[in-house]
Amino acid sequence: MIQEHEPETVRETACRTVPDAGPAGTARSADGTEAEPEATRRDSGATESSRANRGWWDRNADDYQIEHGTFLGDDRFVWCPEGLDEVEAGLLGPQESLRGLDILEIGAGAAQCSRWLAAQGARPVALDLSHRQLQHALRIGEGRSLSFPLVEADAGALPFRDGSFDLACSAYGAIPFVADPMAVFREVRRVLRPGGRWVFSVTHPVRWAFPDEPGPEGLSVAASYFDRTPYVEQDEEGRAVYVEHHRTVGDRVRDVVGAGFRLIDLVEPEWPAWNTQEWGGWSPLRGNLIPGTAIFVCVRD
Repeated sequence: MIQEHEPETVRETACRTVPDAGPAGTARSADGTEAEPEATRRDSGATESSRANRGWWDRNADDYQIEHGTFLGDDRFVWCPEGLDEVEAGLLGPQESLRGLDILEIGAGAAQCSRWLAAQGARPVALDLSHRQLQHALRIGEGRSLSFPLVEADAGALPFRDGSFDLACSAYGAIPFVADPMAVFREVRRVLRPGGRWVFSVTHPVRWAFPDEPGPEGLSVAASYFDRTPYVEQDEEGRAVYVEHHRTVGDRVRDVVGAGFRLIDLVEPEWPAWNTQEWGGWSPLRGNLIPGTAIFVCVRD
């Protein structure tokens, strides 16, 4: 994936205050007022997708952390809106085996998962496309004894040497938003050591056919599951301000295998009885009927 800028590393000691988020990429009407973006389905390549989603996450990071921060916690590893916790799931391997491992988290957001990994004795690196999300990682990490690198970079061009990590993971980070997921998987394979595990969660592909609504209106098929045309929100001049890409289950498996991984598990978390929260199109109503998340557990042989 083509990057607009060279990767920038943000260290835990680099910032002690978090300035207000800027308006970069905000859709505006002809009179200068903020305009609601138009939702459409059209092609969107790697460069446009990367630029749009960097801007979207920078603009929306504050609201995202306010709305979902309590659910995610400051130092938990939550895989999905269903609330599956790595403590229970063990998808990265036995908890005690994480100590001393070099682990890359892709699409880390505010680095909650990396913070949990550090507490297990691992050596995580938290990577995200959004500068504002990483500023929230600095905010949450301020004053804590555990620290780890934060890296601002595109998942399709990882700024690390070959074989730098024992394990890589991503909880809804990067993969749903990239035009060429196999390019990301190949980059992940490159930076992993032989035998390294790559575990990532994404919206379950079957959800693409349903409206993104938590109530009964979200239970009727409204689009073709097989239509891979990206979902795009664009401004009045047709510039994308948000892009999400769809892959079927078969596509995901072929991408994983084509990038040189062996798929060892595909987890579809069931909605737990304790979880009463609605998170966008996720809800107890829908979660009890159709899967919302798919988690791919892969190994680099």
